[in-house]
Amino acid sequence: MTAKRKLNCVDLFAGAGGFSLAARQAGFRVEAAVEISPKACATYRTNLVTRNGTTLYENDILEISPAHLREVHFSKKACDIVLGGPPCQGFSVHRIKGAGVGDPRNALVHRYFEFVDVLQSKLFLMENVPGILWPRHKSFLDDFFNTGRAAGYTIFEPVIIDARNYGVPQRRKRVFILGARKDVKFELDWPPPITHGNQLMVAENSALRHWLTAATVFNAPVEASDLNNVHMKHSSKLTEVFRSTPLNGGSRSQSTRILDCHAKHDGHSDVYGRIDPTLPSPTMTTACINPSKGRFVHPTKNHGITLREAARFQTFPDSFVFEGGLMAGGEQIGNAVPVELGRILLNHLSRALRALE
Repeated sequence: MTAKRKLNCVDLFAGAGGFSLAARQAGFRVEAAVEISPKACATYRTNLVTRNGTTLYENDILEISPAHLREVHFSKKACDIVLGGPPCQGFSVHRIKGAGVGDPRNALVHRYFEFVDVLQSKLFLMENVPGILWPRHKSFLDDFFNTGRAAGYTIFEPVIIDARNYGVPQRRKRVFILGARKDVKFELDWPPPITHGNQLMVAENSALRHWLTAATVFNAPVEASDLNNVHMKHSSKLTEVFRSTPLNGGSRSQSTRILDCHAKHDGHSDVYGRIDPTLPSPTMTTACINPSKGRFVHPTKNHGITLREAARFQTFPDSFVFEGGLMAGGEQIGNAVPVELGRILLNHLSRALRALE
């Protein structure tokens, strides 16, 4: 019996490699990855190049030719899927009024599609923040869809996927846009069925389990040698504030921290709050190790969460080492596609690709 060939993929805007690791777990060979951040590249090399042979291009994606990737990596084999999450700051939900419209970073989404077009991948899967679907960005998204269709791709309607419905112990909503080359006839339901969820929200005959909670992250032991078992150093004054905050989900408003501005408003309720271990965690942002940026204080200890804990919320294995220091590591973690979510999505697409053979 002839062994099945490896499915091949490219990861653009690869960051630390969450999508790439998910692809490997789903049985894909990651031929090439492109990332501009030196610290994210250091992490990618440590975990995914040395061990697995992926070619990493530490380049501005505007300065690397899609034709070069085609010639070097796909002159004699097919590109099955292009992955990627173009920088999303221009689409962020934190941008107000007209902010983000015309942001030059938004054009990187089009650059992403240039690679898809040149590599003629059978599929592409792009991840972004829900803000990309806001009315203010409609003309931009319409242009992307029209360009894709003109190049011979069927583009599925964007779907907002919450990672907690797929075995990730975190509330995290992201948009996924799937495209398929028109000459490749797929039989595909998209997105795949959820694997976890609130039983009251699903059919009675389902076999779904409830969402995973933050306790799954904090209850697992950490190796003493883990280089990412580090957290921010706080002043003694702030440590006392954390000490006065109720355990297991207490908020800043319940602590001794009262600022002058709170006379007029109560501030952001999640800032300096403790994570509730009985629920999925808040979204791990690029500032997830900084308690001043959200509900990122340990449930029972008087400090922010560690890099390792943040990485576990993104379902990275403990063997995955983040390079570049505390702040850079947090940024890499916050930008990543949760590994388990990516694995489930790509397993689903892998089966569709295999059905063609």
